[in-house]
Amino acid sequence: MIGVKICNENCIRLRVYMGESDVSTSVTEHDVMPFGEFLNEEHQAIREAIRDYATREIAPKAHEVDQNARFPIENFKELGKLGYLGLPISAEYGGAGADYRSYVIAVEEIGRACGSTGLSYAAHISLGTNPLYLFGSEEQKKKYLPKLCSGEYIGCWALTEPGTGSDAATQKTTAKLVGDHYVLNGTKQFITNATDADVAIIMAMTDKSQGRKGISSFVVEKGTPGFFVSKVEKKLGMRGSPTASLTFEDCKIPKENLIGQEGEGYKQALTTLEGGRLSIGALALGIGQAAFDAALSYAKQREAFGQPIGKFQMIQAYLADMATQLSAARLMLYHAAWMKDHHKRVTLEGSQAKLFASEVASKVCNLCVQIHGGYGYIVDFPAERFLRDAKLCEIGEGTSEIQRLLLARQLGL
Repeated sequence: MIGVKICNENCIRLRVYMGESDVSTSVTEHDVMPFGEFLNEEHQAIREAIRDYATREIAPKAHEVDQNARFPIENFKELGKLGYLGLPISAEYGGAGADYRSYVIAVEEIGRACGSTGLSYAAHISLGTNPLYLFGSEEQKKKYLPKLCSGEYIGCWALTEPGTGSDAATQKTTAKLVGDHYVLNGTKQFITNATDADVAIIMAMTDKSQGRKGISSFVVEKGTPGFFVSKVEKKLGMRGSPTASLTFEDCKIPKENLIGQEGEGYKQALTTLEGGRLSIGALALGIGQAAFDAALSYAKQREAFGQPIGKFQMIQAYLADMATQLSAARLMLYHAAWMKDHHKRVTLEGSQAKLFASEVASKVCNLCVQIHGGYGYIVDFPAERFLRDAKLCEIGEGTSEIQRLLLARQLGL
């Protein structure tokens, strides 16, 4: 029998009763919830609805989208019509008003159907929409959020620069206030959705002498003179999710396009990434689940030595490990999303979930290829695409190495 007794505000004591023995463990600062209480019936209904749509409309295009490096704009328009592009945004601004758990479920299910679509979906909401929702003025919210939620606009977020990836505080892009306008100069690199974005949120230095405290954020619209896409990347995976550089050459924008106050950009970026890491964890989980599903199905059908290969102990061990690791990653992710829904900081839990889920996804996808054997290495089967797509999750929105550094700081090291 397992029971839970709350011993004070910051401590939950787990008591395990096994016959005459009584073992207790204190867990401080972080909530512990019984399995199954992270999600309710509404969450399950959202999962069923988005899985049904993704299975019918997104998954059948995944191979073609990858092979042709084509951004599936039609998927985005339909996701907007169905209300999924504004899932965590208040109904006041055209969103669905759902919680963060609903959002990570949607990312997971879309990523399960197509990694490229899942990545662009997550970037659009976590990076291209959420900063305006969290930090934008009322005028900015009313102007941009309804269009971002409906799919009329696609959003992107530009932090990374050539030479300043993980070291994001050393921005080279500048924004100088001249009269009633800011003038932007610089280049951003590896920007998801850049080629198709209607609005971009840009980090730029307004005061170099202040270092990271001199970084500010701005919203820039497509078609603004001096703002253009300068390089489209050819990638290992996630080929249907466009990644490109953005260049600013004396790009003049109204001073009203400043998000928040000058010098708040870096702080805004940290908050944005904290939530965004959950979406990348969810994306990794979806890709990993797709790889597991494919491997399990293949192991039941493929025969060798007179029986399905799933009857061999080694293949069984692989699949057992894959299922266990995915379940563990899912619990970590849902716990972090539950904490965010309860207005708790997820600096630690978000990094843990992103780190673990992304590395599990790569391991699961690698085993998926191994179980498929030679068929896992050719494009006729999706195993190789899963592996290529999964690798991005160990790099984007903070590499695994950066996550470990962040976690070490949270541990007081």
